[in-house]
Amino acid sequence: MKNKIKIAVVDDEEIIRITLADDLRDHGFDVREFSNGKMALDSIEQDPADIIISDLKMPVMHGLDLLSIIKKIQPDTKFIIMTAFGTVDNAVEAMKKGAYDYITKPFKIDELLLIIARISELTSLQKENHVLRSHLETRYDLNVYIGENKNNIELHQLIKLVAGKDTIVLVSGETGTGKEHIANIIHYNSLRKAEPFIKVSCAILARETFESELFGHTKGAFPGAEQDKMGRFELADGGTLLLDDVDDIPYDLQVKLLRVLQENEIERVGGSELIKVNFRLIVSTKKDLRRMVDEGKFREDLYYRLNIFPISLAPLRDRRKDIMALFQNYLTEFAEEREILIADDVSKLLLDYHWPGNLRELKNMAERMVILATGNTIELQHVPVEIRNNKGGDWSNAIGAKNLEETISDVELAYIKLALEKNKNNKTKAAQMLGIPLSTLRSKMEKYPAAFTKE
Repeated sequence: MKNKIKIAVVDDEEIIRITLADDLRDHGFDVREFSNGKMALDSIEQDPADIIISDLKMPVMHGLDLLSIIKKIQPDTKFIIMTAFGTVDNAVEAMKKGAYDYITKPFKIDELLLIIARISELTSLQKENHVLRSHLETRYDLNVYIGENKNNIELHQLIKLVAGKDTIVLVSGETGTGKEHIANIIHYNSLRKAEPFIKVSCAILARETFESELFGHTKGAFPGAEQDKMGRFELADGGTLLLDDVDDIPYDLQVKLLRVLQENEIERVGGSELIKVNFRLIVSTKKDLRRMVDEGKFREDLYYRLNIFPISLAPLRDRRKDIMALFQNYLTEFAEEREILIADDVSKLLLDYHWPGNLRELKNMAERMVILATGNTIELQHVPVEIRNNKGGDWSNAIGAKNLEETISDVELAYIKLALEKNKNNKTKAAQMLGIPLSTLRSKMEKYPAAFTKE
């Protein structure tokens, strides 16, 4: 049998019913046939069908009555109405009541097969979406949270408290501390979890396209705007919007974000129509917004609007008790069915390391070590040299391994890499963070050809 889709054909006209059932069987479907709706219902209640193809007017029970009952007891069953040319209005009524489609008699089998193919594709997508959503909800389950640090436990309680609300959440922390992961947990445990979750990185949006990306634009609003485009605010309607690195929003555009939050409406670039939006906002920042307000780099009124429910994530160096539990969890994720052990000297190195890249660095290291470990134990030789030399924080172990000039070069390279990572490889912003001209940054990067791809 080519296809295990179960189809019920319901029609009181015997010739039409038998001919259609035989044609569908020839195409590999599992087909049952019934002369009226009551007979079909009695059978389908015991053995559900994937698709019901039914005539409208039949003795004992009409097609519309069968449709109404089926949508209540088996809502996933797809219903196709067969109708004569003069009763198309009734077919439209059936569509309003939940029928998937209708087909007008007489019809060719190929026409019906196209409808069935669309149903099959839709069903597959629905199953994939269900599996994906189940995976996401399992991954971000509030009860699956790793960490014994006191602050971490308090953080867990805060997330549980706010997830079911519509309150704006401000998540702050260094790069790699898991701000996006927290946003995912909040969304997938909220009342909006079945709706869109739109993520925007403010750090990588060019200023010229910033408004268009957030607010959308109308056709002809600027050169290259060949059609209307929905912005992220509209795309997130009904769901959740994450503004990552909100500290990178240009100062003069911050007032527009404030207006959206106050009025719950937006205006596309080049347009005049006010469009209502309804989304839950989560923002994240790698900087101290209060300090930015004091320095005149962030609007105070916007800061107070965003700082309703602040969540602060500690860097991994302040969560020493959690390092090994997190690392073991990442090992399990990447090792799949393999049982991976950790040698004692490796555990000591991981606990002593400064982890400037925080959780992101820890996860990357776990994946790398699983690949390198051909056996079932992470040994010292599998640990990257930067961790063995402890370049993240305590340099005492490295003295004697390299001279001063080599060590200074290591520090310089580590700082440049970290600045680029924090600014998502934006060299201009990385240079500003390092307090050096862009030209100086480029020349320093050229000193380390193995570390950077030369442009």
